[in-house]
Amino acid sequence: MMTDLRAGLIGLGMMGRNHARVLNAMDGVDFVVAADAAGDVHSAAGAARVVGSVDELIAVGVDFCIVAVPTALHEEIGLRLADAGVHALIEKPLADTTVAATRLAEAFESQGLVGGVGHIERYNPALRALRLRLEQGELGDVYQVTTRRQGPFPGRIADVGVVKDLATHDLDLTAWVTQLEYRDVSARAVHKSGRPHEDMIAIVAQLGESVIANHLVNWLSPMKERVTVVTGEKGCFVADTLTADLTFHENSSVATEWDALARFRGVSEGNMTRFAIPKPEPLRVELEAFRDAVSGKSSDIVMMRQGLRTVAVAEACIESASTATTITIEAL
Repeated sequence: MMTDLRAGLIGLGMMGRNHARVLNAMDGVDFVVAADAAGDVHSAAGAARVVGSVDELIAVGVDFCIVAVPTALHEEIGLRLADAGVHALIEKPLADTTVAATRLAEAFESQGLVGGVGHIERYNPALRALRLRLEQGELGDVYQVTTRRQGPFPGRIADVGVVKDLATHDLDLTAWVTQLEYRDVSARAVHKSGRPHEDMIAIVAQLGESVIANHLVNWLSPMKERVTVVTGEKGCFVADTLTADLTFHENSSVATEWDALARFRGVSEGNMTRFAIPKPEPLRVELEAFRDAVSGKSSDIVMMRQGLRTVAVAEACIESASTATTITIEAL
């Protein structure tokens, strides 16, 4: 009989409290310690011991640790965990720079540790179903991926702009869903909220040889929206990750009698199908996958090398917006 893995958590902010809730309910895991300099002000840790520093957490003894702290602290804390031989899942983005993300990936790889990144959208039921259907050829050739991610500014974010906080979701999920790498990006950003970081960006990109992508991301809208549209040879899929719904709009094979309209549209409207799919909580699926990876089982987690690539694309978007040029993404 295998003993439960001893789990730690660093950071008891909003996302950290969600992790604590899931860790407390997970099979095969004993949530033993949480670290936060401010303590457990929301009583989220349950029976887990609460300490004030990373070193105190390491001293308690854990098999793996979740890191849910501001992005600027990811490198320092991650390297400390790697040095102590602790497997770690670090919330996205992996780090605030490509250089820091590279150091983290190399540290965990050199120690033979499982290093993951919390790109939670990969565990959203709608996107998982979408990726599977693309793999099965249900859309034929993919032409374009469009994402819209907008809503009010979250006061908890202080150290990065909308690109590294929000757009990294879309950059990662688009590469993952299409199984293609970003080739180049062109972006325009604005600063409207009086903060030093961008709060709205529009991105046009190319993945692989011919797939184009458009990402609209902002903190300036009162309307919260999380939508991914993949258009291809046979129609388009629409994934709403707020509701975890997946819809398919198919091209019609029935010729329209209005020839002028048919010529204008290029394709005809066909049936629309909303799929009935299981909807487990993405965070629970993500943490269970990481638990299994630490246990040595085959598991679909976002490795740090993949997280590094996303940071590089995000930095290219910021550079493009600041220079008004198209930036080519170099291989890592």
